[in-house]
Amino acid sequence: MKEYYQQTVSEVLERVGQTQAGWSSAQASELLEKHGLNALREGKRKTVLQMFAEQFRDLMVIILIIAAVISMISGNAESTLVIFAVLIINAVLGTVQNKKAEKSLDSLKSLASPSAKVIRGGVTQEIDSTQVVPGDIVVLEAGDMVVADGRVIDSFSLQVNESSLTGESTNVDKSSGVIDGQVPLGDRVNMVYSGSLVTYGRAVIAVTATGMDTEIGRIASMMNATKEKKTPLQRSLDQFSSRLAVVIMVICAIVFLLGLFRGGLSILDSLLFAVALAVAAIPEALSSIVTIVQAMGTQKMVREHAIIKELKAVESLGSVSVICSDKTGTLTQNKMTVQDVYIDEHVIPSSRLTLDDPIHRMLLYNAILTNDSSLRDGQTIGDPTEFCLLEMAENINVPHQDIRAQMSRLEEIPFDSDRKLMTTRYEIDGEELLLTKGAPDVLLNRSGRLLTSDGIRSITDADRERIVQANMQFSQDGLRVLAFAYKDAPADREIGLEDEHDYTFIGLISMMDPPREESMEAVAEAKRAGIRPVMITGDHKITATAIAKKIGIFEEGDLAVTGLELDAMSEDELNEKVEKISVYARVSPENKIRIVDAWQNKGHITAMTGDGVNDAPALKKADIGVAMGITGTEVSKDAAAMILTDDNFATIIKAVANGRNVFRNIKNSIEFLLSGNMAGIFAVLYASLAALPVPFAAVHLLFINLLTDSLPALAIGMENPEKDLLNEKPRDPNQGIMTKDFLHRIFFQGALIAIVTMTAFHLGMQVSHMTGMTMAFSTLTIARLFHGFNCRSRHSIFRLGLTSNKYTIGAFFLGLLLLNLVLFVPFLRPLFMIADLTACQYGMIYALAFLPTAVIQAVKVVQEHRKQ
Repeated sequence: MKEYYQQTVSEVLERVGQTQAGWSSAQASELLEKHGLNALREGKRKTVLQMFAEQFRDLMVIILIIAAVISMISGNAESTLVIFAVLIINAVLGTVQNKKAEKSLDSLKSLASPSAKVIRGGVTQEIDSTQVVPGDIVVLEAGDMVVADGRVIDSFSLQVNESSLTGESTNVDKSSGVIDGQVPLGDRVNMVYSGSLVTYGRAVIAVTATGMDTEIGRIASMMNATKEKKTPLQRSLDQFSSRLAVVIMVICAIVFLLGLFRGGLSILDSLLFAVALAVAAIPEALSSIVTIVQAMGTQKMVREHAIIKELKAVESLGSVSVICSDKTGTLTQNKMTVQDVYIDEHVIPSSRLTLDDPIHRMLLYNAILTNDSSLRDGQTIGDPTEFCLLEMAENINVPHQDIRAQMSRLEEIPFDSDRKLMTTRYEIDGEELLLTKGAPDVLLNRSGRLLTSDGIRSITDADRERIVQANMQFSQDGLRVLAFAYKDAPADREIGLEDEHDYTFIGLISMMDPPREESMEAVAEAKRAGIRPVMITGDHKITATAIAKKIGIFEEGDLAVTGLELDAMSEDELNEKVEKISVYARVSPENKIRIVDAWQNKGHITAMTGDGVNDAPALKKADIGVAMGITGTEVSKDAAAMILTDDNFATIIKAVANGRNVFRNIKNSIEFLLSGNMAGIFAVLYASLAALPVPFAAVHLLFINLLTDSLPALAIGMENPEKDLLNEKPRDPNQGIMTKDFLHRIFFQGALIAIVTMTAFHLGMQVSHMTGMTMAFSTLTIARLFHGFNCRSRHSIFRLGLTSNKYTIGAFFLGLLLLNLVLFVPFLRPLFMIADLTACQYGMIYALAFLPTAVIQAVKVVQEHRKQ
């Protein structure tokens, strides 16, 4: 069956079973029962309790819960309370983040108009928009929100803003004529769509779809069906957690069995030993530190005009290898600007126009007077295409307001999409003239004369060819073109459509939404960083390709395709060509999801920008959805993970650099936590294999993991970005954190710290078990505080500078303060099982604790010299 836009008005009315008198109340009620309310339905959402419960499904969390239960059975209440407190805080943080994530459908619902004017039983009445049914005859007027999808029956200069659906801000002229063949949504000029705004004129439409069957409803369905992907860091941490959990369980089981078989330990004591090892191995504060480091990254990005809605998006930005960017407002200025002018058989810059030249003066008068836009109180009012003509006049110091004040409009024939012309009547220099602007091909065909520097003469075939060539060149450069002409006004009668012929042709004015000045540099920077920029727009293919060439997105050998061409491609064909396609034009929401899918299937982390309702499913589907803060709809902002407050492509590249730095800092923080925990594991394993008493109490390890470790880990997360961040290729999203190089460093650093820790334990054991535990605990704590300086970067502290990250110095001294409180405050010592130490023993602790850092820094210095 033909689409509604391919059918005549009578065919559409017959198809919906309707006459222009509308449904009766009984018929409307019956249809409402059949089709349901004209409203959007949402998918089932998780309750807060479900979200909270899901936070405890992680294997590491389960191990900690088991450890807490064993501690509770053994009477170790302090460890139990601390472990459960940490788990609950992390669960609350996770629940809050999840609850914030889903608001898109609420914004989609807000696009619906609260009321609609329908004709029922031959009478126009106002009803709630939810009561509109298919086949209803709806009356639209300027200022109305379109309440349902519909076919235009009668149009009276109707103009509709469909930017929320198509992404293009220019108003669309609507008519009732039939459209032949398949055309994209943006070109269906005889249809109106729910959620768009009537900006001019009026119309009568027949409703063809309501509720979830509308274009907005289809978008809502896609959003419900689109599942959010885990970020590379989430996948890495999940993989790391599961592997670490398995390793911990195996080692704990070995330690437990060793405790039983070597004799001397009860089952409960062996369990406590295994619990101590589990607590030593699990970085309890890891998830909180990752969250806080990401939050710090978001604060920095706010200062650079990027608001991060979801913390996980910060790190994902660092892995982005493809950016699918909208054109209008992101790569361009979202402001129509006059470019070149064809006049007197020559193409000249608009800046050369002057009132002193008679031909130029006639063109300027026409551009200023045949124009309904204006500037009031600093605000532009009217069509962007018309306003840019006034701005052109301002730029060359032509007093357009004075010209308008001196010359009153006597009559007009408004623009309509069938004629593609606008005509006005003015008295200029004592003569009444008709000034007309419109489509070049239409106006040229209606012109018989040409205004030249030699005067007015008949237009020749050669003249027409030159004008056509100039228009074609402008169009190929992605420019929008208006033609201008004039003639003597008829005497003693009103003007009519029959007067729009036999013109004197003046010239052409070309205009475009120019690229942002910083776009070219940002695109070049993206390519240097190994990121592929792709333009996706609702604009026409020629315009989009021209802009893409100017800013460096489209290069020799690249492809540009339209939405219809994309629809004709199979999945295999798209996957084969996707890496060659730089420009997508006139695309639909489904097209955008296919494009994102194709890049993701190639293993790329994909960012998608957008500002309209039509962009929302793709924003949600992409690894990073980026909405426009200035021009973006609430739906797009809710569906996105990041919002640009300046709508600027260059800001995305800054955010990518920040994201790479955040990931690097998080990885360094994880290295710090795991190497320190590895020291604890080695120490406990050594004690078990050597049949020694437990070197730490569980409360010691919790103190280190939650207090003295957390501060340096956070400080490492505040490290400034290194200069070479954007010279590197995006990291492989499939590469986990636990690379061979990473594991080697953790084992090496952990072994060094474990050796000095157990040396301190042996020295203390010569006095008593309590003294040994105190010395081991103190040495491990201080060694890990020193180790914070090692984990700031792969470079040595001499190259970085000790004071370049003041947070690490603050964390070091604050950690020492907390340790000394435990060692010296009387009421804390029994709680943490602390023994009295001599000054000599304290000296040993500090000397041993500094030794691993001295070795690690020496190794880094040697490696740097080798590279040089």
